[in-house]
Amino acid sequence: MDHRILRQAQQLQERMVKVQAELGNETIEVTSGGEAVKVVIDGHQRVRSIEISKDAVDPEDVEMLEDLILSAMNEALDKSREMASKRLSAITGGMKIPGLM
Repeated sequence: MDHRILRQAQQLQERMVKVQAELGNETIEVTSGGEAVKVVIDGHQRVRSIEISKDAVDPEDVEMLEDLILSAMNEALDKSREMASKRLSAITGGMKIPGLM
């Protein structure tokens, strides 16, 4: 086997491990309902925090608050996946590798 190919694969793997570790430190902040709900999520799709404005808490309209939280969570997850995909595809040249974003 060509040692250059093996070395390139090893370098690719090292860069991917580094980027994946960095993604855990990258955060995305998303708000919904005019900042009534704020979600912070990292590049590993782990929720770091959820903040709910006191003004958003209406015992008579719990469904609205649920919808705001759901909307913010889904947007945060989408943006986190997009960020991870961009970072990893920059390394792989857009090549789809099973097991990665």
